[in-house]
Amino acid sequence: MPTINIAQAVGGLATASSVKPLALVATKAEPRVDSRLLAQHLGNKHHSVFLLLKNYRADFEQFGILRFQTEVIASRGQPEKFALLNEDQAHLLLTYSRNTAKVRALKVQLVKAFAQARRAAAVRQMDYLPAYHAMQERIHELAQGSPNEHFLHMNVNKLVNKAAGVEAGQRPNAPLPKQSVLAVAQMMAAAALQGATDRHEIQGLVKAALAPLAHLTTTPALGAAP
Repeated sequence: MPTINIAQAVGGLATASSVKPLALVATKAEPRVDSRLLAQHLGNKHHSVFLLLKNYRADFEQFGILRFQTEVIASRGQPEKFALLNEDQAHLLLTYSRNTAKVRALKVQLVKAFAQARRAAAVRQMDYLPAYHAMQERIHELAQGSPNEHFLHMNVNKLVNKAAGVEAGQRPNAPLPKQSVLAVAQMMAAAALQGATDRHEIQGLVKAALAPLAHLTTTPALGAAP
């Protein structure tokens, strides 16, 4: 069985302060983890991890397509190749690593990260999406064919994001607590819009309805994994 040599030369190791938090990458099909990030947490050079993935590609593709990608690193101006691994592929990679304390700790983090992603996906399917569609449909009704309808949707989405403490474009990556707040905010917005008589009332009604959620954006635990 192949193993990754964790005991690299000192120059190739990442220091504890330089290691990024373990975060998953949201894709349309499933959450994945960047091989470069795994290498950091293993204390290994990414080249060694990437080489193992290439050499044993057939093993990893028993658990799905192994997604290789290339990104240009601005600081170096050179393309860097990496892989995005699904849950099973990430765990397989760690079985090819020596079972050190560092590797065991990374296994625990991966289990927690993917479990969190599954719970967030469930909330998104059951609560977030129905609430989102209800809110958007009501805005469409109130727009009455206005050429500015796009901006009405955009402005309400900004208010919902602000209430949940989510940056634009980051909803799919939001942790479970924020997914829940997004769903609640959208339900509150949709309910408030039931009392609107025209599109000019949309922003004011939604802003007032979401005001009680403002304190949640300053709660540190809101973005933390359980």
